[in-house]
Amino acid sequence: MAQKIVIVNTGCANISSVRFALERLGVTVEVSDNLSVIKSADKVFLPGVGSAFAAMGSIESKQLTDTLRGLTQPVLGICLGMQLMVETSDETSDGVIQCLGLMPGHVARLQSNGLRLPHMGWNTITPEENSPLFKGIPADTYFYFVHSFAVPVYDKTLASCEYGQRFSAALHSDNFFGVQFHPERSGEAGAQLLTNFVEM
Repeated sequence: MAQKIVIVNTGCANISSVRFALERLGVTVEVSDNLSVIKSADKVFLPGVGSAFAAMGSIESKQLTDTLRGLTQPVLGICLGMQLMVETSDETSDGVIQCLGLMPGHVARLQSNGLRLPHMGWNTITPEENSPLFKGIPADTYFYFVHSFAVPVYDKTLASCEYGQRFSAALHSDNFFGVQFHPERSGEAGAQLLTNFVEM
């Protein structure tokens, strides 16, 4: 029986590119902000681009917060979606914004040490452990990034990347996974990662 794969309609852009990437892999996907549809999914994607402030506002207005916090199936946050999984973010003009708190952690402005921001383009990642998410993806594989904020490396880091500083390229806590890069724009490696997640 086919899995039920749901992309959460957070109100952010970028949802269609994730859907198309999954459909190219032969995966049937539903985009929804319906609470019962999200809860009944086998796998959930949480995509996002733009600001944490706007995305959290949209999630809260759609009353998705408690549902997302209560999910027990595998969930994959992508780019801003990964950042929303931690507790707090500096990505607002007036102090710290509260995120979903699906795992500990804080999002801070990338300390690029003279390198241009946003960090945009291809960069290599180093998986920190032997994770099913990175099955068949060796260290120093290139993925595509676009971001100015990042989660520093800490005990939930699943893979790291270097751009002025070391930061978390992927996170993992319980059933929640996140990637800072865009697998839907990362060619064969991204397709492998999406396949690995769907097949978990």
